[in-house]
Amino acid sequence: MPFPVRQRILITGASAGLGQGMARRFAARGRDLVLVARRLDRLEELRDELLAQHPGTRVVVGQLDVDDPDAVTAVVPQLAGQLGGIDRFIANAGLGKGTPVGSGDPRPNRQVLVTNVLGTHACCEAAVELFRAQRAGHLVVVSSVAGVRGMGGTRTAYATSKAADAVLAEGIRADLLGDRSTRAIRVTTVHPGFIETDINVGRRGPFTVDLQTGVTALVEAIEREPVRAYVPEWPWRPVAGLLRALPLPVVRKLS
Repeated sequence: MPFPVRQRILITGASAGLGQGMARRFAARGRDLVLVARRLDRLEELRDELLAQHPGTRVVVGQLDVDDPDAVTAVVPQLAGQLGGIDRFIANAGLGKGTPVGSGDPRPNRQVLVTNVLGTHACCEAAVELFRAQRAGHLVVVSSVAGVRGMGGTRTAYATSKAADAVLAEGIRADLLGDRSTRAIRVTTVHPGFIETDINVGRRGPFTVDLQTGVTALVEAIEREPVRAYVPEWPWRPVAGLLRALPLPVVRKLS
């Protein structure tokens, strides 16, 4: 059975990278959007662009720092209310610039963990509360292929956070499946591979794809609403399988 069209979509971290790219793709499909990020000026520019290109689309923007759970709790339902609710929530906001563990400056790693884990958790809390009230919705948690195994160097905190995001999404899915009233709420975990964004400048590996290709694959995967998706599917699904099976010294060289 095909899934219903998710007309009203909220995207966090929408001011740049994958979030901005997804906003453009969904607007082109005629969807209504709630876009949040810390940089309101960039969101306003994006809103004006989308409304000019797609006049029938509704676009609501709001400043939000996902590191502030109280702000997430207040802002998400307020902005969603401007569209009469939301049908899909994409928890995309995240950071990627860490440092090797033990290098003497743990602050970048701590910030990555706070934003990517606690910030994502705050967003999921707000989204699932809305979906429980509606008894319907689609939660998308953006993890990463990097979260499949431990990664060294500047990727350690990032990989840790993305592994945590995947487990968080699975726990939410299990909880919702346990109650007949919430089984219509879908949860998808997306694992992007190397896609050219600001978050991975200087750390792009083999099979890196350009932003347009990556975003196209990402949106198409989200629309299918699978439990888990690797983006792009080739080569990242088999690569993820290899990463789980290979000895850590080999994984270290590949990553």
